[in-house]
Amino acid sequence: MEKRDFQYEDNIDLKLNELLEKIDQTEVIVSYKKIALKVDQHDGLKQLVEEIKGHQKDAVQFNHYEKLEAEKEALRLANAKQKEFDEHPLVIAYREKLVEANDLLQHVTYLLERNVNDGLEDKLSQAMKEE
Repeated sequence: MEKRDFQYEDNIDLKLNELLEKIDQTEVIVSYKKIALKVDQHDGLKQLVEEIKGHQKDAVQFNHYEKLEAEKEALRLANAKQKEFDEHPLVIAYREKLVEANDLLQHVTYLLERNVNDGLEDKLSQAMKEE
């Protein structure tokens, strides 16, 4: 996980770092990082991305010069390459792992939020009883 630019009380900061390390070591995050690295290093996928960008740039230029048929063809080629990219097994696996990682992080965020809110409500409740 990345370092943060802000500080909390030492104990909270320590516990937060422990939690981040544990999350970083979960099977979901580890497998996400592995597949992300494979996608990032795959020359064929890099080439597809460059071809998609090239066809999209061509389409913009053709549109600017009002060459509508050429624009249409460039967009068709870009869409075909995008489909090829989207259907690549590594991209499919990456997206599945991304959803899993996102679900995990949202769940952890929800639990933290709920625990903090419950703690604050308890303290507020106690303070009101003491008054």
